[in-house]
Amino acid sequence: MEVFHFTEQAYPDAWKHDLDSLRNTIPSSYCEPEKAREIYRNAQDGWLLCDELGINIAFNEHHSSATCLSASPEVTMSIMARMTNNVQILPIGFQIANRPNLVLLAEQIAMADVISGGRIQTGFVKGAPYELSPANSNPGRYLERFWEGVDLITKALSTHDGPFNYEGKHYHYRQVNVWPRAWQNPHPPVWIPAQSPGSTIEIARKGYNLAVFLAGRNLKKLMDLYKQETVAAGFPSPGPEKFGYLCLCAVAEDEAEAHRRAYDIHGYLRTTGIIAEAFVNPPGYQSPENNAKWLRKGQLRGRAGTFFPATKKDGTVINQAQASIEDLVDANIFFVGTPDQVYDQICEFNDHVGGVGNFVMMFDGGELPHADMIDSIRLFGDKVLPRLKDRYPNASVVQAAE
Repeated sequence: MEVFHFTEQAYPDAWKHDLDSLRNTIPSSYCEPEKAREIYRNAQDGWLLCDELGINIAFNEHHSSATCLSASPEVTMSIMARMTNNVQILPIGFQIANRPNLVLLAEQIAMADVISGGRIQTGFVKGAPYELSPANSNPGRYLERFWEGVDLITKALSTHDGPFNYEGKHYHYRQVNVWPRAWQNPHPPVWIPAQSPGSTIEIARKGYNLAVFLAGRNLKKLMDLYKQETVAAGFPSPGPEKFGYLCLCAVAEDEAEAHRRAYDIHGYLRTTGIIAEAFVNPPGYQSPENNAKWLRKGQLRGRAGTFFPATKKDGTVINQAQASIEDLVDANIFFVGTPDQVYDQICEFNDHVGGVGNFVMMFDGGELPHADMIDSIRLFGDKVLPRLKDRYPNASVVQAAE
């Protein structure tokens, strides 16, 4: 089993203001550059500790947001490619449908892969609806642009016999010729997140790796569907290394202290849905079928904790933004407790869903003090991770796609 430490590098000092939205419209006057620098350096220090402990590192991309300062995953990817020596580096991921130059992104991925000695993995995300406005991106044909973009980037990274011209529906390039070529051949592993059966089927049919965020025990349904569709598409039956699960984690020597840390990290779930309603569902972003489903569930609103429902073991549906830590642990959204408790929770969940090879865990979030994050990571790396690797020895870091 592989574990990644993921952080959105949030700016919680801005949350104290009574704002209708923590994204898009929040003035940057609420951001002190000195504090932002501290947040970046704290995140990097945490990742450097991970490099010592064998915990891989992960980060993402958001814009105009006080809940995530990771506006340029290319910058973070390049910094960590040079500063670390051992672990995998996973931007999860690049919002490619909002980007004007995907060949440039392919070059940046290849360059970082070379600098790191072949430790880059790549994540491509469709991007949340509120990301379209900062990018001045058209929501129409959004999914078409995304999938064409994935194919273009992987072709650019894996073509090594000279330049090619590209004429697609949404992208047009001359003389695509990525130098340097990526360290990994034909290209670094590709992860694509999914929350729905439709996206899961498309990912499986294309042979990419499946990442699922905050699904809890519902992950099993998507994994089973992915396995079925992968084989139907002519690929080998997927092992645990093809699956990733993003969740939250808080570890301490004392159970009560672990729960206090978890409450601070839970600030991520309490704030991520605070979005001005105008940006929640731009026309054309969702299909008519999905819009009808959203309306039936009453999810078209700004403070959208119901964007992330979860199901407890007894079948009770909870709102992740408002749920207790105990309920989130029961639903396998959060793994919380002493090292022994966290180990047992992960094993029970992993055996239930059928084997996840990659856990992408938020050891940081909300207003958690830096020292508590460091202690939690160290405890996990020293007292949990070695036992997980012994129990699940066959799930290694996924290799570059064939």
